[in-house]
Amino acid sequence: MVEFKRKLYKRGSSFETTIPMPLLFALDKNRKYNVVFAYDGEANKWYIKFEEAGGGK
Repeated sequence: MVEFKRKLYKRGSSFETTIPMPLLFALDKNRKYNVVFAYDGEANKWYIKFEEAGGGK
């Protein structure tokens, strides 16, 4: 199993973290993406997925 840990840090009035590069290996660097965080309350686990961002404003 591969495991990544990232520090959660305070930035202004919110908390943030970074997405590790090894998780981004399959993404096309010339396109823009949204990172989607999903929580499974039953399993008490978080999942992330990447979806291509829309082109317009």
